[in-house]
Amino acid sequence: MHKPPYPTVLKPYGTALVDVALEREEIVCLSGDLTRQCEIDLFQEKIPERFIHGGMAEANMMSLAGALARKGHVPFVHTFGVFATRRPLDQIVNSIAYPKLPVRIVGFMPGVSSPGGPSHQAIEDMAIMRAIPGMTVIDVADAVETRNVVPQIVDVPGPVYLRLKRGEIPVIFDGSHQFSLEKAQILADGDTIALIACGMMIPAALAAAETLEAAGVSVAVVNTPVIKPFDSRSVLEVARKVRAVITAENHSIIGGLGSAVAETLADAGLGRPLHRVGLQDTFAEGSKTAPHLFRKYGLSTHDVVAAAWSALGREDPLPAVPEVPVATGEYAPV
Repeated sequence: MHKPPYPTVLKPYGTALVDVALEREEIVCLSGDLTRQCEIDLFQEKIPERFIHGGMAEANMMSLAGALARKGHVPFVHTFGVFATRRPLDQIVNSIAYPKLPVRIVGFMPGVSSPGGPSHQAIEDMAIMRAIPGMTVIDVADAVETRNVVPQIVDVPGPVYLRLKRGEIPVIFDGSHQFSLEKAQILADGDTIALIACGMMIPAALAAAETLEAAGVSVAVVNTPVIKPFDSRSVLEVARKVRAVITAENHSIIGGLGSAVAETLADAGLGRPLHRVGLQDTFAEGSKTAPHLFRKYGLSTHDVVAAAWSALGREDPLPAVPEVPVATGEYAPV
C-alpha cells in the first residue's frame, strides 16, 4: 500500500467503463445531466452510439434503464448519489429491482465528500439501496478498486449500486491489490481492536491503526467495500479474535456498514463492544474543504482512535493523532 498523501489519478472509473464497453457491446451508458462530473464524457466521446443523455429526470432515466435491460442491454446509469437513490426510489424498485434486471446504478459524491450541503450529500444512500431486495451495494476505497470493480459488476445477477468519489481519486493500494465481490480484505492482523471500514474511511482506519499500534494496541484492519451481500464470515473471523469492534463509514451510522456489522455480530451471538464511526443521525453542512467536514461530523482519524480507546475502556489520555495529509485537489467541488 501507498503512504499518505496518496497519489491521485483522474477519471479511473470513466476509463475503466470505456475499456469494458469496448469489449462488451451490450453495455449502454446513461447520464443524468452530469456527464463530465461522472467521468462519462469519455464514454460519450469514444462510443457515442451507446450513450444516452437522460437529462435532469432521474426517475424517468431509471425506468428507461429498466426497459433497456429487458431488451438485453446492460445499462450503466450515472448521477450524484442523492439523485440516484432518494429521488427515483420508486422507479428503482418497480422498474429495476423487482424484475431483477441487470442495471448498474453509479452514484457519485458519497457522504460528506460534497461541499453542496444536504441537497448534494448522499448520507443515507447505502441504507436505502441495501434495503432493496436483490440489490448489490458497493463502496470502493480508491482508484485501484474503482478500476477493478467495473468489469466485475457487468455480469452480477440483478441490480448493482456503486458508490464513487469524484474528482482526483487517491491511489491507496498497489497493483497487487485484488478487489473481490465475495471477500472482504484483511489489510492488517491484530488481536485487540478490529477496525472495519469502507470507501473514503479507509485512509482514516489505516492511520488510526498506526497510531493505536504505536500506543501498544494490536489492531486488525478490514476493508469491506461490498456492503451487500456482506461478507459476514470474514468479519466474524476477525471479530472473534479481538476485544472490541469499530466500524467507520462516510455515511449515517444507521443502515450502512455499522448496521451490517451489528447485525452480523447479533446473528452469530457474538458479544463484542461495537462503536460506529459515521454521521450520527444528522444532516451535514457544506464546506470548501473535506477535512473540516470530516472533523466536524466525527469522521476523522482522531474519531476512529477515540472510538477504539473508549471501546477498550481506556481512561488514560488519548494518544496524539496526526492528521492524514490530503493531496491538493483531491476534494472536488460540484
